[in-house]
Amino acid sequence: DWVIARRRAIGDRIRAVRLEANLTQERLAERADMDRQSLNRIEQGHASPKVDTLIRIAAALDTPLADLVR
Repeated sequence: DWVIARRRAIGDRIRAVRLEANLTQERLAERADMDRQSLNRIEQGHASPKVDTLIRIAAALDTPLADLVR
């Protein structure tokens, strides 16, 4: 399904930016005010995050939201 593929691609981009920033999932989750398990599910493409959550993740990574979801 193409929606699942896009969700996985977004998770891959979040993970890549997180690793570039040398952040653990735990640290990024703290910065984004969420739990690590939720972040893990987003990175794996198993969860469909709300836009608000994606905005918080982008802000915590100091990267434009558009870069994560394009």
